Amino acid sequence: MPRALVTGITGQDGRHLAEFLHAKGYEVFGLVKGQNNPKAESIREEFPFVDIVPGDLADFSSLVSALERSRPDEVYNLGGVSFVAMSFNQAELTANITGLGVLRMLEAIRLVGGSDRNIRFYQASSSEMFGKVRETPQNELTPFHPRSPYGVAKVFGHDITVNYRESYGLFACSGILFNHEGPWEPFAAAALMVAAVYGVVRLAARVYAGALLSGGARLRWRQAWKAARHMAG
Repeated sequence: MPRALVTGITGQDGRHLAEFLHAKGYEVFGLVKGQNNPKAESIREEFPFVDIVPGDLADFSSLVSALERSRPDEVYNLGGVSFVAMSFNQAELTANITGLGVLRMLEAIRLVGGSDRNIRFYQASSSEMFGKVRETPQNELTPFHPRSPYGVAKVFGHDITVNYRESYGLFACSGILFNHEGPWEPFAAAALMVAAVYGVVRLAARVYAGALLSGGARLRWRQAWKAARHMAG
């Protein structure tokens, strides 16, 4: 049975992805910060098939422990400070979690996975990386010009994913993803910009023997509101 570790499991997209992976026959693990996190209890009640694993994207050692405990074949990084407006008031926190959190997870995967076990990593990148857009529609070759601390942190996460793939040969890909909403997201205008995560990893797997370009599989996206359930599937 394949095993997947999902960060951001308590969010809208993490819940949809957990549901989707479970239906695909995966053993699903969810990374949750703090042993007494009230959100963890809601996940246990709604999704009893999810194994909650303690961990924090700001704490490298906890990520190593989470990987050793869950022993995943795939890691889906959906976690982070997700509100663009809030990132201006909490720029350092946003950079530490949304940006450096990606680096910590990649480094933990590199150390735990070693050379004999290639853990697949997916990074949820964001259309906020484009910011002041240079062209419409955007694609994976459009230059980034982020206009918020959140967008800047996402660019770092996106680029460090490319760097770890090229430097260490990790299976690491990203999806540049756009707005969507769903029943678990009451504030549609502030929804996480993530989509099609499972499909990107599957497509990347088919081309991994070659060269993944610019942070992920070559997919084109147009800015549009999407249903989160469809995006996760």
